[in-house]
Amino acid sequence: MAGFFSRLFGLEEKADFKMLLANGAILLDVRTKEEYRQAAVAHSINIPLDSLNNNLSRLKTDKPIIAVCASGMRSRSAVAILRAKGFSEVYNGGSWSNF
Repeated sequence: MAGFFSRLFGLEEKADFKMLLANGAILLDVRTKEEYRQAAVAHSINIPLDSLNNNLSRLKTDKPIIAVCASGMRSRSAVAILRAKGFSEVYNGGSWSNF
């Protein structure tokens, strides 16, 4: 029940991102291509938020996904899109610079 209310009010559940990444999670950077070219985390996947719906096939549904952007706002939108499309284990990682 707490998870339902957290999602309803936009609060994120705490996750151990380092553990998720060590176990094969996908780090999805939803910044623009230009932002990504300037600086990015090694081994992350760049799919800009505005093209996410058209590139869902690039993501695996059986792996956790951690979405990141510059501040956490676009990654929050990406999480909502992915959950609506059936991705079950998706997290808002906030800023890419945290990784």
